Amino acid sequence: MTISAARIKELQSRPDAEIDYSDIPELDDAFFETAVLVTPSAKTQITVRLDSDVLDWFRQQGKGYQTRMNAVLKAYMESQRRRSR
Repeated sequence: MTISAARIKELQSRPDAEIDYSDIPELDDAFFETAVLVTPSAKTQITVRLDSDVLDWFRQQGKGYQTRMNAVLKAYMESQRRRSR
């Protein structure tokens, strides 16, 4: 999803008091008692050849497209791991 520069400017100009948090529950002590810190895994830079249409499609999704590509590959890897057990 992309957002226009005009929309970003509009949102940035709103005062914090106008933000509606009513649908977001507060995080209480019970949440933090069971919370687990998850750190991102290290990335390895590689060169990979992709079909142009695949790369174009991901790039059209906007900023973070490489992270999304990684997420798709990781989901596939995990499904294959579960399948082979």
